[in-house]
Formats: sequence, structure tokens, C-alpha cells
Amino acid sequence: MTTEAKKPKKKKKKLGSFPYRSLIFSCTLALIVMGLFGAVIIHANVLSRMIRENLEVQVFLTKRVTENERLRINKTLSAKPWVYKKDSEVGISYISKEETARKLIDETGEDFLNILDQNPFPDAYRVRLDPGVYEKEDSLGVIQSEIESLSGVDEVSVNRNLISEINDNKLKISIALLVLGLLLISIVAILVNNTIKLALFSQRFLIRSMQLVGATRGFIQKPFLMRSLLYGTIAGLLAAAFVYGLLETAYNKLEDLALLRDMEMLAILGGSLILFGSLVSFLSTWLAVRKYLNMTLDELY
Repeated sequence: MTTEAKKPKKKKKKLGSFPYRSLIFSCTLALIVMGLFGAVIIHANVLSRMIRENLEVQVFLTKRVTENERLRINKTLSAKPWVYKKDSEVGISYISKEETARKLIDETGEDFLNILDQNPFPDAYRVRLDPGVYEKEDSLGVIQSEIESLSGVDEVSVNRNLISEINDNKLKISIALLVLGLLLISIVAILVNNTIKLALFSQRFLIRSMQLVGATRGFIQKPFLMRSLLYGTIAGLLAAAFVYGLLETAYNKLEDLALLRDMEMLAILGGSLILFGSLVSFLSTWLAVRKYLNMTLDELY
């Protein structure tokens, strides 16, 4: 007596189901690239802000300035709106002529005060300007004139060339990053869209069968859209977790990089990856299902 080998039963396709593993994997990879690019932009902006916040204007005082005049100058400068202020920190530091001479002696190893009758250096203030000041072309000239008009101030030193270069480079880099960002977003959207189209290709006859038995468009689209929204969200979560883990590893290895950490912007980046992944997946699925709903039977083949 012979027994016929049982043929394996084909798994019936369920409306709304498609190969989610490849979809999640492809979407995750695309979003990781997008997330890394976003992380580069965030760190570049933090670095630019730190550089601009630490640019200083040197205010040299006259040699005959009194202590009361010096304190008055300090108070006047501290009240100016263009001086950098953050929490309780005011971007003004006083450097006495004795401190300047001591630093020079430490650097050269020679005590020039034994040769000269007096200390040639003036007392000075280092003033950090608010980064918003650099956005206006004439603001530095106005600030310099305003400081020089104070009684007891001898000279004001502003490195305008450096500030001009920073502003020019910032504009060029911003335009380049904007173009690259838009290009990358377009590539990611196209990649996700094509992946979903391929995933739904095997479902085209099932979609047509549901149409023939009288199912409405909304009824047919709903399971696809819900699953695509779920898969896109999962891909966004995985991409955000990967980017965050990679950055944390980099922060632990490179102390200087950790200084550029901006947790608020990184949290926004993670949320954007999740939102973008779910939105692109949802819209791509809606377009693909709509395309198959509008096809004729000959076009399906």
C-alpha cells in the first residue's frame, strides 16, 4: 500500500499583508542614512554657534583709568543688549595689565619688567557678543563706535575679517546642506515608494478579486494603509534607535564630539525619522493601492 506524499499547503494571502521584513529593512536603512545626515547638520550648527558665541571684542582701557571708571565701564557694557548673556553668565571678562604681563613672562621665560621702567600693557576687557549681532552687516561698526565713545576706553579691537569669513561660509554651507538635504529626502522617499510598490505587486489580483465581489475602495485600502503605517513607524523607531546608539558610542569615544551634543535637537531628529517613515510609507501605500484599483484586468497581467 502506498501513501501519497502530502503536498504542502500554500499559505493563503490575506488582504493587507505583504512582505513586511524587506519593507521594514529597506525603510530602516534609508532612514538611518537620513538620520546620520541630520545628525551631521545638528552638530555643525552647534559648532557654528559655539564659534560665534566665543568670538570676542577686546576693549583696551586708558593707562590712567581709575578703579571707579573701570567698574563703570564694566557695568555699562554688561547692560548692553548685544553682549552675550546666558542664564546668569555675562560674556565680559576683565584682564589686568599685571595678568597680561605675567602670561607673557610665562610664555617667553624672560622677565621684561626688569628692563622696562613700567608695565607697557593696558588693562582690558574681553567682550563676547551675542551671535545675533553678526547677522547685521553694520552692527559691528556701530558697536565698536559705541564702546569707543565710553570714557576710559582707549581702543577697541574687532576681527572683522574673521567674522566676515564665518558669515560667508555659513551661507555657503547652509545652501549646500539644504540642497543635499532635499536631494536625500527625495531619494529616501523614492526608495521607500518603490519598495512598497514591489511589496504590493503580489497583491494586485487579490485587490481585483475584492473589487469584483463588491468591496468598496475604503474597505480594500484600510488594511494596507494600517499595516504600512505600522511598518513605517517601526522602521522609524529602529532608525532613530540605531542613530542614537551610534552617536552615544561616538560621544563616549570622542570627548570633543560630546561637547557638540544637543539632546533637544537629537530628540526632534528621532521624532522626525519616525514621522517621516510612517508618513512616506502611508502615502506610498495609498498611491500603490490606488494604482492597482484603477487598473484594468489586462494591465494587471
